[in-house]
Amino acid sequence: MGFHHQRAQSVLLESERRTSISSVPSSQTNPNSPVKKKRNPRWSDVWLKNTKSLEHVIVAMQLQSLSKNPHIPTPNSKTKPLIANFCKIDRTLLLSDEILLRILSKLPDSQRNSNFLVCKRWLNLQGRLVRSLRVMDLNFLLSGRLILRFPNLNRVDLVSGSLLSTRNSGILLSNRIVSIHVDSWFLPIPGVGEENILDNMVIDRGLKTLACACPNLRKLAFIGGSELGLLSVAEECETLQELELHKCSDNLLRGIAACENLQILKLFGNVDGLYSSVVTDIGLTILAQGCKRLVKLELNGCEGSFDSIKAIGQCCQMLEELTLCDHRMDDGWLAGLSYCENLKTLRIMSCGKIDPNPGPDEYLSPCLALERLYLQNCQLGDKKSGRALFITCGAAREIFISDCWGLVDDIFSFASHCWRVKFLSLEGCSQLTTEGLESVILEWKELQSLRVVSCKNIKESSISPALSTLFSTFKDLIWRPDTKSLLPSSLIGCTHMGKKGGRFFKKTWDMKVLPGVHNHASAHVDSTRNEDAKNVTAEYRPRRR
Repeated sequence: MGFHHQRAQSVLLESERRTSISSVPSSQTNPNSPVKKKRNPRWSDVWLKNTKSLEHVIVAMQLQSLSKNPHIPTPNSKTKPLIANFCKIDRTLLLSDEILLRILSKLPDSQRNSNFLVCKRWLNLQGRLVRSLRVMDLNFLLSGRLILRFPNLNRVDLVSGSLLSTRNSGILLSNRIVSIHVDSWFLPIPGVGEENILDNMVIDRGLKTLACACPNLRKLAFIGGSELGLLSVAEECETLQELELHKCSDNLLRGIAACENLQILKLFGNVDGLYSSVVTDIGLTILAQGCKRLVKLELNGCEGSFDSIKAIGQCCQMLEELTLCDHRMDDGWLAGLSYCENLKTLRIMSCGKIDPNPGPDEYLSPCLALERLYLQNCQLGDKKSGRALFITCGAAREIFISDCWGLVDDIFSFASHCWRVKFLSLEGCSQLTTEGLESVILEWKELQSLRVVSCKNIKESSISPALSTLFSTFKDLIWRPDTKSLLPSSLIGCTHMGKKGGRFFKKTWDMKVLPGVHNHASAHVDSTRNEDAKNVTAEYRPRRR
């Protein structure tokens, strides 16, 4: 009984105490009332202990904005420490990594690259936004720092990082393929660059590390290595679509069969002055049987023959673009192009020979799907090669010839085998004359665009009336055979073009850039013409005096 009686009294006293406290006016209404002073709230209390921290932050921001207004009275002094502490902290801590990443990704590249200097958190977030990277030191990859710094890479270039170059040297050895810093004792003799390439075991270890850390890799370029390193990449990176192999060999191509989703492949076998490697029919056949989804294939310094080109055409049925650079193909390889049924673009670059012995004509068939032919820095002096090439590419609609030696009138006459050409571009063909050009383009009934640049033997004084009439029907015309050419005035005096097309060349020139065919800049000519003539686009540059 005594215990229950004491418990009832304590409950009664507690209720009376609460009633008396509630009846006392607050400190805001009665500042003279003796109220016990409480401890000022701290930001750590609000951030760590209170579950409704966001509400307190909003209230604090509102109070801070109200304090700047002179017409509104100053808030209670209890909120002042909260506002002061809030101004000292990093307000981006309220944002999650996902939201902050989305904000940073919207910034332009000029501002995005300097964001890693803000703090460590932004440094890590900035690394997660990087997708493409060129590694200059392979130790950065082997130590694991590359993966920690850039965890979401999908395009990596390891070529420069796999070369032992002198960083302090001011001598840079560079070509179209690779660039390295060399010492003063370096001699450009064959194979001397192989001493600057890391060991294959080191490169394989780097490839395995990269493949395990970046399974979403889409593009990879490396030099050296073995088939084991390439196999590790193929097994881990199933979405790999583009591959660039330097110092490639038949043994290295044994591991490429596992790259089933590969679409773009570039092989560099032999590079003069840097390294020497051999890619033969064996490697190209392995490539053809393993990578059946190839769309673009580039062969640099590779050997081969009719058999390997035929195997590529039969197995890689999706192949649309083939590039041959400085090839070492055996005689008769041109006949294998007819097996590439879906080939649309053929590029032949920096080749000292095309096909000296292509075989009889019955073995040569045109690629019916071919649309574009590019010849750049090639030797075209052999008649058999030139004839076989234009027969094989007879279905081409666009022909680009740039800086090719030996392209005389007799060789260019074989281009008449191309029966549906719509666009022709000639640049740096110094041995081709006006008569040789005219004899071919007059036979092309579908020709609509012509571009002639830096062909010094093509003279305006040799333009015949038939050729000038053909010019009037072109949609796009860029005529700069030499630096002194002045098309409008010379055509009026030397040909009969003045009667038929002189008036539209005399019209006011509207130098408005048109997209044209293949992005060639041309000037638009607004004019009136005969009913049968079409619009003409020509590029006109007045002679400087």
